[in-house]
Amino acid sequence: MFIFGISVARAVRRVIISSSKLKMTLQNGSIISSHSCSSTVDKNHSLRWDLSPEEIRHRTQKLIQRIQQAFDSVGSVDIGKVCFENTLQVIADAKADYAASRHMLDFPQYVSPCKEVRLASTEAEKRLSDFDVEMSMRADVFQRLIVLQEKQSSGLMPESERFLGRLIKLGKRNGLHLSKDIQEEIKSISKKISELSIDFNQNLNEENTVLLFSQEELVGLAESYVNGLEKTEDGRYIVTLAYPHYFPLMKRCHVSETRRKMEMAFHSRCKDVNTAILEQLIELRARLAKLLGYSSHANYMLEMTMAKNSENVARFLDELYTRLRPVGEQERHDLLSLKHADCERRGLAFDEQLHAWDMPYYMNQVERVKFAVDKDKLIEYFPLEVVTEGLLNIYQDLLGLEFQQVENAHVWHDSVKLYSVLDSVTGDEIGQFYLDLHPREGKYGHAACFGLQPGCLRPDGNRRIPVAAMVSNFTKPTRNWPSLLQHHEVETFFHEFGHVMHELCSRTRYAEFSGTQVETDFVEVPSQMLENWVWEKEPLRRMSRHYKDGSPIPDGLLDKLIASRVANTGLMNLRQIVLSKADQTLHTKDRADTAAEFAKHSKDILGIPATPGTNMTASFSHLAGGYDGQYYSYLWSEVYSMDIFFTRFKKEGILNPKVGREYRRVVLETGGSVDGMDMLKAFLGREPCQDAFFQCKGLAQTITEQNSH
Repeated sequence: MFIFGISVARAVRRVIISSSKLKMTLQNGSIISSHSCSSTVDKNHSLRWDLSPEEIRHRTQKLIQRIQQAFDSVGSVDIGKVCFENTLQVIADAKADYAASRHMLDFPQYVSPCKEVRLASTEAEKRLSDFDVEMSMRADVFQRLIVLQEKQSSGLMPESERFLGRLIKLGKRNGLHLSKDIQEEIKSISKKISELSIDFNQNLNEENTVLLFSQEELVGLAESYVNGLEKTEDGRYIVTLAYPHYFPLMKRCHVSETRRKMEMAFHSRCKDVNTAILEQLIELRARLAKLLGYSSHANYMLEMTMAKNSENVARFLDELYTRLRPVGEQERHDLLSLKHADCERRGLAFDEQLHAWDMPYYMNQVERVKFAVDKDKLIEYFPLEVVTEGLLNIYQDLLGLEFQQVENAHVWHDSVKLYSVLDSVTGDEIGQFYLDLHPREGKYGHAACFGLQPGCLRPDGNRRIPVAAMVSNFTKPTRNWPSLLQHHEVETFFHEFGHVMHELCSRTRYAEFSGTQVETDFVEVPSQMLENWVWEKEPLRRMSRHYKDGSPIPDGLLDKLIASRVANTGLMNLRQIVLSKADQTLHTKDRADTAAEFAKHSKDILGIPATPGTNMTASFSHLAGGYDGQYYSYLWSEVYSMDIFFTRFKKEGILNPKVGREYRRVVLETGGSVDGMDMLKAFLGREPCQDAFFQCKGLAQTITEQNSH
């Protein structure tokens, strides 16, 4: 997931493991002190993470004043003297300054260990979001952009022409062509939407529910899991709703009642407060869309995507559902049979139905029974430091990069690491990234990439390097136990780091197009494409070793893991259709009962009822994080990502540096400076197609022979 909210919109502790065999050594890389690269850091990366709440407030005010002055200067240009230098270039410089400065102010809310700083950061984002709305409604600036387009558009460079066209398009989407009264209402609604979205996500970040269980209530869980839990004075285990606790328990715990309690709590997070917020957001978004002349909020959002409108999205989802439905029905039947046999074996009553808390458990049983994947054994081969070492080396080799860890780096928590990224041929620094991999109180609870500084040209013509952070919540190591990753967590790591590379490899002129500033239904393509590496033997061998003796994964276990990729493919993808359909339904209505809408789609499409009393959408952060009306993008993007992988990498070599560098040049470096479809055609050498997508899902025997012309 890439976080849009932080850039106008989708979490690494220093791991110490006793075995010397797990020491990280990056191939073609090194460790450098912050002093040895201080000149580079000072010039390109002035981000600070030690600001006090008062400093955050002060800098927020100064930033607003500085950017407003830039917009005022554009708005006051004599109409007859409008030119590129006094309008578009001024706006471009202001936007680059704004993006590079604001994330010191609004990012700490997601990662700072200090609650007062998090609160100040949240307030800063609210002020900046209000300011965003004010600047987006500058009719005087809009008027001068129109004049510039009429006078000079044909004489601009392609990226400048695209930038100008985008600003004018956004101005119209903000209602600057409408009456003053309507503009004021649009402004008021937009500010309220921003405020509510921030509140929605802040509630989730601060959510800290825990459940207490006895050892008997946790039967079936791996030793590594139980050893990682804290205990109360009376000996009960403390289980949070954070991903490293929730998902392993739901997959492995034999006790149905324990799973029921966890699922109930998980899908009741922030239920009361966030349900009210989301339903208010839906009404406000619908009202705003109508004011702007759109039939629905979904169609308003989709206008700027590859899909273009809700009819195309509905057609895409319906066609996919038709292909997946019979597969899902068979898988559901298989799960029910497993539950029946399990109940008989344990002497439990069989209720002849699957509940939400049954799904992860019996889907995991499918992998163990049908594909014979031993998860307890598998996890021992994925210690976090080994995975990190292998992942970084693969990305370096594939994309022609060199990563250097910066020692004594300035970071927001002592567990965070900073890396400098260099081009392996020229030696030039092209970007920097942070890794923040473990959960802590008040931290963002999912996995995501945060763009912190855009890569673009400075006013003096030199390049500002991009900076990004990967924030995740992998299990913490303890004194006696290392941090071990489930394979799906390895996949998540690879996915989110793909976003980081998209951020850092871009070479655009303007901040507006830097990195992941692409169509929402294209933004996941690069990272999803790179997930394929965790299902291939050679990459898996490079990022795995047994945590005790450094031995490789046995061939038999590796083969079974790779074969299990198609396990539960019907149900997992139907679940994505449920979420996509729920999102589309909520955002094509004027108001909605969010819990009821999700429950209906879950029952109708997945065949599994939502647990009464829960509301999954109250913790569905995408709906307040930039994916509203666009959650379908994950499935849509996957069609293209699979086409890229099977057409080029699988055919020419998954670790082929020639293909990797071409991918970096054509897709990653381009950022949002060209349309996603044009990037796809350039890299594939043809129009994209769906064959590879269905092949990967196990829904086709072979990939149709493709014409390379």
